[in-house]
Amino acid sequence: MTLGDAGFHQLWKTKYSKLIFRKSDAIPEELHRVVQEGFLTLRKHDCFFQDLVRIKGKDFVTPVSRILIGNPGCTYKYLNTRLFTVPWPTEGYEIKYCSPQIHDACKALIKLNDYLHIEAVQALQGQNSSETKETKDSLVIDREQNFDASIKEKGSVLKDQSSCYVSDDDYTSLKNRTSFNLTLLNYMDPLQMLYLKQEPYFGMGNMAVSWHHDENLVARSTVAVYSYSCEGSAVEESNEQILNGRDPAVWHVGLKVAWDIETPGLAIPLHQGDCYLMLDDLNMTHQHCVLAGFLPRFSSTHRVADCSRGTLEYIFGQCELALQNLQTDSDSMALSLKSLEAAVVKQVEETHNEVEFEWLRQFWFQGKRYLKCTDWWLKPMARLEEFWRKMEVMTSLVLCEVGKEDQTVEQRNETISCLLLVLIERQKLRKEWTASSSHQLDEPSQVTHSLPSKQKCNSIQRTDSCRLWMYTQELHIGCFMLVDINFSILYPPTQACTIGLKR
Repeated sequence: MTLGDAGFHQLWKTKYSKLIFRKSDAIPEELHRVVQEGFLTLRKHDCFFQDLVRIKGKDFVTPVSRILIGNPGCTYKYLNTRLFTVPWPTEGYEIKYCSPQIHDACKALIKLNDYLHIEAVQALQGQNSSETKETKDSLVIDREQNFDASIKEKGSVLKDQSSCYVSDDDYTSLKNRTSFNLTLLNYMDPLQMLYLKQEPYFGMGNMAVSWHHDENLVARSTVAVYSYSCEGSAVEESNEQILNGRDPAVWHVGLKVAWDIETPGLAIPLHQGDCYLMLDDLNMTHQHCVLAGFLPRFSSTHRVADCSRGTLEYIFGQCELALQNLQTDSDSMALSLKSLEAAVVKQVEETHNEVEFEWLRQFWFQGKRYLKCTDWWLKPMARLEEFWRKMEVMTSLVLCEVGKEDQTVEQRNETISCLLLVLIERQKLRKEWTASSSHQLDEPSQVTHSLPSKQKCNSIQRTDSCRLWMYTQELHIGCFMLVDINFSILYPPTQACTIGLKR
């Protein structure tokens, strides 16, 4: 259903009530101006990139170009691709941007983030409340007022609105589910796309983004989206008056009940500067898509990303914990392990895998894209690489220890049992990354035909790194397989020798 259909608003009220829409004229003009200038600045500086994602074991290039901006050190993972935030200006962090214009663009987006944060609070407060207009106006009057103060003043309201919140709903819960820590910016020019998938269930037309739930978010958190179609709104309006149903010239957001194609879907037009909020559990109970219009469009999608395993603070902590098992002799400066306990070895090697496959490879796979905006990530990545090198040494030390004569059969078998699965997983992932890179180089038309040339070049850098790392680990696996006859409990002797000699 679209705006022109009978029953549209009743459907919205009954099936999609947690979708809140804000027309552009409800948003301050100055905020529109700086945000839209920011979009154009980032586009001018080539800061938007198509992502190579993996769906059901196959690589695909996204039709939409993206950039992630948010809290320093945060990441966001979707479809097996981890994006790293271009940090927006944050007190306590020294961030050098490549130009003053990029600084201003990031500053504009954090202003939008703060504004949408207050909008989300207001929407949640009013979701199931009969609160008077004064409550709504008190939040609208001063968008710059302190969030904590505004919420505490409305504390009595929050306590009465339990149906939209988790059972222990209170000030902290509301703040946590509306404090957006990053925004994923999108850009697409539909006329430059060779092919766009058709919406399969309701005949909604061309899709820029297929039906999906947003991934990796704090449970029941709000998603806020600001939409900006480039110049040409007068043409859009005239078309909209002529055509019945969804106007194909106008961008729309589509919604449907998850795993339900009997309930009619909803298609809501998006004009310049409109925004919408997906409140509470809407992202879990419903799916949404983006329906392409004719004109280029930007959007800023503000999220409360689940960063429990996706921040520098987290991964640095894991590395430092793992490296506590490495010690240096004060006289000889020789390195050794403090413990060979299976649990300790397993924790170290799992962290080793996490650093390599969730951080280093993900970051360098995307090449130099972040240098378009800032070099902020280079220092933390260099530190992670140093941690990784030390953990490579620790893997070698484990392999040496299990080959020593003072190791009992039981000790060897216990160490081998916990180590083997992690090493096999590491080798498998390295082969997958290498195969993916080789495929991109050997048959670029299959996967990366639509990537800009600069992004294709970055794939070559990724391939060189993958091959070096894979070779290193193959030496580890080879030594491991030949280290002791007790390995035969895990592989037949002939297979172990054959694989080892091949290495």
